Amino acid sequence: MKNSTNNSPSINMVGKETVINGDVQSKSDIRIDGILKGSVNTKGKLVVGSSGVVEGDVVCENADISGEIKAKITVSQLLSLKSTSKLNGDIVTNKLSIEPGASFSGSCSMGAVIKDIKHAEKQEKQEKTA
Repeated sequence: MKNSTNNSPSINMVGKETVINGDVQSKSDIRIDGILKGSVNTKGKLVVGSSGVVEGDVVCENADISGEIKAKITVSQLLSLKSTSKLNGDIVTNKLSIEPGASFSGSCSMGAVIKDIKHAEKQEKQEKTA
C-alpha cells in the first residue's frame, strides 16, 4: 500500500483472523483484513481488504474499501468502493468512485459538506485553545 499524501511513516495492520473491540485513532495509514468493532479515525488512508469488516464510524483522508463497512464513513478526499465492497451507512466525501458490483445502502453527501466539516473542526480547536 502506497503511503497517502500525508507521508505517513508507517502502516497499521489488522490481520485476517484478528478481532478488535474498541476505537482506533492514528496519524498513519491503516489496513484492516480482520474485524473492527469500533470507530476508526486516521489522518492517513484506510484500506479495508475483501475479508475486512468495520462496525463503527470511519473518518479518514482517503479510503479504498473492498470489504464491509456498517456505519457512517467520512472521507476528506477520495472514497473508492471496490467491486467486492458492501457499505451500509451514510457517506460524506469530497470524491467518490464506485466499481460495478459494489453494494451501497445509505445516503451520500459530497463536495461542500466536507469543507463545512473542516471549518467546524478548526473552530472547535480554536475554542479549546482560547
